[in-house]
Amino acid sequence: MTSGARIALIKGDGIGIDVADAAMRVANTACERVGAPALQFDEIRAGAGYFCETGQDIEPGGEARAGEADAIFLGAIGLPSIRHDDGTEISPHLRLRDRYGLYAGIRPVRAYPNAPQRLADPRAAALDLVVLRESTEGLFYSAAAHKRAVVVGDEEVRETLRITRATTEKLHRFAFRLAEKRRARGKRARLTCVDKANVFASMAFFRKIFDEVAAEHPGTEIGYNYVDAQALDLVRRPWEFDILVMENMFGDIISDLAGGLVGGMGMAACAEIGDETGLFQPAHGSAPDIMGQDKANPLAAILSAVLMLDYLVEKTGVAAYGTAASAIDLAVEAGFEANRLRPMEFGGDMGTHAVTEEVLAHIVAQGISKSVG
Repeated sequence: MTSGARIALIKGDGIGIDVADAAMRVANTACERVGAPALQFDEIRAGAGYFCETGQDIEPGGEARAGEADAIFLGAIGLPSIRHDDGTEISPHLRLRDRYGLYAGIRPVRAYPNAPQRLADPRAAALDLVVLRESTEGLFYSAAAHKRAVVVGDEEVRETLRITRATTEKLHRFAFRLAEKRRARGKRARLTCVDKANVFASMAFFRKIFDEVAAEHPGTEIGYNYVDAQALDLVRRPWEFDILVMENMFGDIISDLAGGLVGGMGMAACAEIGDETGLFQPAHGSAPDIMGQDKANPLAAILSAVLMLDYLVEKTGVAAYGTAASAIDLAVEAGFEANRLRPMEFGGDMGTHAVTEEVLAHIVAQGISKSVG
């Protein structure tokens, strides 16, 4: 069998360590069951804890090593009690986004049976949409990690919202390819451009490029929404949307709102894809108040591993990684359907270890035949 894909593993801080361990264990178990090459890990130390020890937010050479791997997996970064002198949190992952051009931030939003439903309308039980967030530009172009803000003494701070044609074209082309993939799986695949084009020239430019790319894909249903109206619609009628593509800061906010509709951040998986590599992480924080207590919900990290395995199919050409991804996806679905996944986050009785073991049990129970590479 060929050697496995190389994963730069950054466990980070707080519960990031626990959920990263859980996700990689599940991923490699699924790989073993389907005959996919085992993942190989290069662990890189980074985060607030490492900064407190060393004064650096990532180990020397860590950024370069991350880019040399086939993919990057991140647990969680940051501890509220450890900050830079300007008050901002430790965030080396923002530099990784910038350095490797991880422009396509994928945030799946999917409802599972027996998971909390925040909306009373029965249609909310079938929610299955994607927030596609541009992850390198927008208002995050001026994130503190990049040192691009203009600070005028103690009187004023100016941030820059940046939208470029090169990155935005890639984002929108990615969005239409994603729509085509979802349509092939029998989903609606309606693509909505979310912006504030009525107020900001940058957002009008974002929409203009969307329209140009849309003209190349006449078979894809499209729509438009201003971001404030979209926030309202995610509460009022979220089942009418499939893929929402938007600027970085808008995506940061909207994806958390959408995640709240299907249980919470413990279910919020995330992929950040560029032209050369991808970074995968649960979208929740490091939750230091429950670190090491076996209380964290590992499902966001496990579902992020599903996204990573799907990505590795294209990156490595090993189709069995896609079979492993499907095995995990089916295991999570089956666990919820049988009411055997009851994370403490949802008021259940299962901590990190118990949830992980249950997912593993459902993978083993599938009786999958091994495939070749």
